[in-house]
Amino acid sequence: MLRTLAIANYRSLRQLLVPLGRLTLVTGPNGSGKSSVYRALRLLAETAHGGVTRSLAREGGLESVLWAGPEQISPAMRRGEVAVEGARRRHPIQLRMGFAGEAADDYGYAIDIGLPVPIPGGSLFDRDPEIKTEAVWSGPLLRPATSLVRRHGALIETRGDKGRWNGVERLVPPYASMLAEFADPRTAPEMLTLREQIRGWRFYDHFRSDALAPARWPQVGTRTPVLGHEGSDLAAAWATICEVGDDDALDAAVDDAFAGARIEVRVLEGQFELLMHQPGLLRPLRAAELSDGTLRYLLWIAALLTPRPPPLLVLNEPESSLHPDLLPALARLVARAARESQVVVVSHAARLIASLEDAAPEDCRSIVLEKELGETRILNLEDEDVPRWEWPAR
Repeated sequence: MLRTLAIANYRSLRQLLVPLGRLTLVTGPNGSGKSSVYRALRLLAETAHGGVTRSLAREGGLESVLWAGPEQISPAMRRGEVAVEGARRRHPIQLRMGFAGEAADDYGYAIDIGLPVPIPGGSLFDRDPEIKTEAVWSGPLLRPATSLVRRHGALIETRGDKGRWNGVERLVPPYASMLAEFADPRTAPEMLTLREQIRGWRFYDHFRSDALAPARWPQVGTRTPVLGHEGSDLAAAWATICEVGDDDALDAAVDDAFAGARIEVRVLEGQFELLMHQPGLLRPLRAAELSDGTLRYLLWIAALLTPRPPPLLVLNEPESSLHPDLLPALARLVARAARESQVVVVSHAARLIASLEDAAPEDCRSIVLEKELGETRILNLEDEDVPRWEWPAR
């Protein structure tokens, strides 16, 4: 389980260390940096798929996502005694992200991304971000004794017998993470473990519910233990839970939100369609007839009751389009999912957060963000609760 999330110089997250629990609730007013925390986690997940630099390009390039304020904010600036202004840089431009576990057999990971060194004659890609350093270690803190794999530029080194560092013959391109490019079960089995762990992370931040949303219409169905991120395979995912998952929990979740209702999956010539039976109605309603909120809630049920729980499940504003009366039932669903997966919920809905705190497991962390001078900070974290962290040196 992850215990620390570290982000530096990503949008408003100049220096942010987030302690994580079995269930972590990230909240705060609009513009406080909640979405940046979610997007930084997604960017971290891209490292294991080899797409971190492409993801940065989709966000407008490295320079567009970097912290736009001064390198350092002095106490006098925070007190308003002097104007906020920049100074000569003391450190290179770098976007840094990482995470760590708690136990000695948990793995930590950090990545440092910067701009390339100009080459004679120039290049059409001289603004492409480059991965400068990466590190994998055991336990909660990166130290020389806990370091297992390290990367500087194109060179990867693994920890061998008697603590010696051995260089890997294959060089890594500057745009690709070593997690995606290097996997040797003999010399670095921890890399395989870590990569598969990150690839198992699951993110949900938008379910389509408009009139043309695929979830509203019959779709060819196959066994679907994991609901797609847009929910287009809702009927197939529902049928899969009925066959190989907890169908009693499925029925209970529907009844908890819509008393007396039940869901049926109709299959016609290989096309799967969701039908909703409700008390007082003479016929079931097709998914195309459901309200946006009802359809989205059914999508959340299918996502959270997956028969294949991920190691990490991250939900961004799950309250969107839901009636406030549904939020306590959604909180109970999320708390149930936290028994099988580590869950991070990013939300600004006070009622959902309160319901989650009531239904949450004991290991629940509530993180309240605020923004001061453009920088996102954690409002409800005492100095002694800030996790320890060390970045790998370039």
